[in-house]
Amino acid sequence: MGMNLEYVPVPVPVPAPSPQRPRLHRRILGGMARRILDTYRYDTQLWRTALAGPWVISFLMFTAAVLGIPTGLGSAADIMLATTAATLVLGFAGNILAVLLALTGLRIPRLYAGSLLSTLGIVLLIFYDADLELEAAAAVAIVATVLGGLGGVALGLLRTRRFTMGLVLAALLLASPLALLIGGSDDDVPEMTAAAGTPAPIPAENPGEPGNYTYRSFTYASGQDLHRTEYGDETELISSNVDASAYIKSWPKLRTLFWGFDYSALPVNARVWMPDGDGPYPLVLMVHGNHMMEDYSEGGYAYLGEQLASRGFIAVSLDENFLNYSAWSGIPDNDFKVRTWMILKHLQQIGEFTEQSGNPFYHKVDYTRTALLGHSRGGQAVAMAADAGRWFKNDPAYAATRRFHIASVIALAPTDKTIDDQQARLVDVNYLTLQGARDGDVHDFYGDRQYIRSSFTGAASSFKSSLYIADANHSQFNTSWGLYDQSLPAGLLLDRTEIMNGEAQRQIAKVYVSAFLETTLYGEEVYQNLFRDYRSGLQWLPDTAYYSRFQSGDYIPVATFDEDRKKDTVTGGTAEAAGLIWNEEVAKDRESNSKTTYGLLLEHKAKDSAAAFYSIKLKDSVSGRLAESGALGLTFSMANRNADVGDAEDRPEMAVSPHVEVGLTDSNGVSARLPVDEFMDILPLPRTRFTILPWLEERMSDGKYGDLSEAVFQTYELPFARFLEEEPEFEPDKLSTITFYLQRAGDRIMLDDIGFYDKGNAMEGSKQTAIIQ
Repeated sequence: MGMNLEYVPVPVPVPAPSPQRPRLHRRILGGMARRILDTYRYDTQLWRTALAGPWVISFLMFTAAVLGIPTGLGSAADIMLATTAATLVLGFAGNILAVLLALTGLRIPRLYAGSLLSTLGIVLLIFYDADLELEAAAAVAIVATVLGGLGGVALGLLRTRRFTMGLVLAALLLASPLALLIGGSDDDVPEMTAAAGTPAPIPAENPGEPGNYTYRSFTYASGQDLHRTEYGDETELISSNVDASAYIKSWPKLRTLFWGFDYSALPVNARVWMPDGDGPYPLVLMVHGNHMMEDYSEGGYAYLGEQLASRGFIAVSLDENFLNYSAWSGIPDNDFKVRTWMILKHLQQIGEFTEQSGNPFYHKVDYTRTALLGHSRGGQAVAMAADAGRWFKNDPAYAATRRFHIASVIALAPTDKTIDDQQARLVDVNYLTLQGARDGDVHDFYGDRQYIRSSFTGAASSFKSSLYIADANHSQFNTSWGLYDQSLPAGLLLDRTEIMNGEAQRQIAKVYVSAFLETTLYGEEVYQNLFRDYRSGLQWLPDTAYYSRFQSGDYIPVATFDEDRKKDTVTGGTAEAAGLIWNEEVAKDRESNSKTTYGLLLEHKAKDSAAAFYSIKLKDSVSGRLAESGALGLTFSMANRNADVGDAEDRPEMAVSPHVEVGLTDSNGVSARLPVDEFMDILPLPRTRFTILPWLEERMSDGKYGDLSEAVFQTYELPFARFLEEEPEFEPDKLSTITFYLQRAGDRIMLDDIGFYDKGNAMEGSKQTAIIQ
């Protein structure tokens, strides 16, 4: 019988499923989430308090930037805008960077660190946009961020009751900016010293003090100004708008929105200071330069308007703010010409006012005595207006203003750009220009170029003069332009430690402007002595070094060095030299650009012990003219170039006065020889650094500041009378030879405008009529 076998499977145990691990990306995201949630873990109370430091730096930077590009809504609104921007930008960027730092796992106060990095970026971008090179902007940003960061930490330590550490850190922070400035300036300004033969003070009242006239002030305007009531409802006289479409083609809509007009309806607005009385009075128009459009400029010359009105002049400060630069709408094209054209339109408007019975100007203006005064671009515009036929001969405004005789032009720190391939050339117009050696805006002495281009055709009473002021800057000639010559924030990096205060600088302007106009428009000849020798008015002037030039219509030229490049011939004779390196060279400014004139550079050979001299033998025609003219003495301009010798490190030692003597010989062979410093010290030129640290000088505004100094001349007048005292047998009427001696090896000078000065208005009653200006 068979067996039935049945297969019974044996159950195999099945392992339980293992738990599934999260995928990689989920693990990463989870870790990131945990770190993000943990972002502020290390920002304790100390570090949260320390956030005030970066915020303050950011706020200050935004404030500086906004004040440098004002909105026109007012400073309070601009500061509120800066506060909001600093808070929002720093808060957003700081938190974003804090999250990113948290993702790295770094165990640091991440919000504080992120805020520091954000502040660094803010400062870097703001200063880089302000025309600093990247490395300079980065350096400023690092310093500002470190100071802000440490300042915040000091505040945090104090709040968490760690008083000792907090106070020590705060003290170090307060001292550190001071340490940066100490020794940072490499300026070298000579001290003024009394020299032999100092002239007697001018026997007249201080022209910088108010005069005896009472006066009133008012405005004339369109009556529709959107921003200033004095040109709106409160204006006394309504003037006509003018159409500048012949000159302006580009005028952004933002500019129209701000002003309420475009170039086809420019307003003729001005502030007026007018003496009481019947008149007629001389008219002086004052023109501001290019400043921020939204920061109105014309009121900044009220100190001159009040001063001149009190001395019997009608002073008018023109509103040309709508032609100025704006960070929001740029600057109109052709603005130099339009600034000049607007001067003509103001003269035309005043001419119409003078014919309207009942008008304050009615019969008050003396057309024969008109002067123009301008600052910065306005200083160029007034010279162009005095030579308006060069640009506007076919414009009706030019014909309408011909009745105004522009007798005098004054330029405060002017520009000197070529417009339509031409530049103003003043003929028989009195010219005065003032320039500060510490001018961080118009840093070259451009007024010197207009001085050179001013000439006379025998008008003996006319003259031109320049004044270079060692410690003056650009902005302080205007009371509303602030303390800095560059707009913020870059202006914060300019060194102001050696700049004279604004009141002192404006005192110089008041003295020179009043004296110049008293001389040229009222014929007060005694004040001309101030321009022949500034030392005759030192009792009215603040203490600084001055350098000036002077030339009158009675000047008899011998050598200008501009006629050709033959150094052995000059206009009035022939020349020779011995023991000298001598060449006719272009006089140059700080940036090594031509000042549009040549001078004679003389340098004593360093190891030559023989006599070193430069001599001019006069033509018979010049000697004859000299005998007929009744000339009082020799005049020449000289620039001290000793500072040009040696490396920059050696210049302080080399910037000393050269030893120069002048000898005169007559046709009989009789000679008299005198040292120049008997008449006035030959001062070294001021050497100016503009930035708070020398390292920044070449890294700011494309290194525009150039060299430490430029060729600045002083004019000397050496009277024949003093040579006669030295040698009684000498006969000036028979003068045949002029010789300049350099006494010391290495001495270096530049000569220009050698000639003779006639009696004109030369000073009397002083042993010293040899005048440096």
